[in-house]
Amino acid sequence: MVNQKGGVGKTTTAVNLAAGLGFGGLSVLLVDLDPQGNASTAVGGEHRNEEPGTYEVLIEQENIADHVQVSEEAPNLKVLVATMDLAGAEIELVSVVSRETRLKRAIDAYLADNDVDYVIIDCPPSLGILTINAFVAAAELLIPIQCEYYALEGLTQLQRSISMVKANINPSLVLSTVLLTMYDGRTRLSSDVAEQVKQYFPEETMETIIPRSVRIAEAPSYGQTVITYQPASAGGQAYLAAAEELARRGAEQD
Repeated sequence: MVNQKGGVGKTTTAVNLAAGLGFGGLSVLLVDLDPQGNASTAVGGEHRNEEPGTYEVLIEQENIADHVQVSEEAPNLKVLVATMDLAGAEIELVSVVSRETRLKRAIDAYLADNDVDYVIIDCPPSLGILTINAFVAAAELLIPIQCEYYALEGLTQLQRSISMVKANINPSLVLSTVLLTMYDGRTRLSSDVAEQVKQYFPEETMETIIPRSVRIAEAPSYGQTVITYQPASAGGQAYLAAAEELARRGAEQD
């Protein structure tokens, strides 16, 4: 999950798709790569008392299996939590050899011994070394785009970074999925932006659109996803539909 713009619903999308896939019977590993740790909070991961997680995996090269937590937010969901220690990782990794591949090596090692259907990586809102690690580790990118003014701003820079990683480190990386978020059907602006995004990404844009929803905004304050907080709400139903569509796309690819 990547978008260097903040406030586009990136973390919200990461945790709700992870939960939705888990409720669908799929095994999911959620990797929180954002020092703010919001994804960890949303799925009930303990990360406020310096619990080991992504930082130890990246900096100390410890095993994911030793630090992954079972989430009670959804069946079949595990989380590798992020703490504020991760904020210093950008500096600590500057002089490290092969620093861009540390997350990939850790995830590959974990997948070799654990049956996982989806690994979802929640990236920070930047294009620094943490996000580059995600680009190298990932096979596909999902970009949430909010249906608001300046929605496509910064995508050129993002695509340039993707092209750089494909050319130099991870040639198999693809931008496979775009999810429209914060859609307000009462405004012409949302409709115009949605149409613009579909023209820009005709194959990648998901059919499911996530509406602007008070319930989606409330859920994190209870340490939950909207899927468990208010599953019958418009937001809960939309994210369940998005998870189903994502799984269906994956099945068709397989």
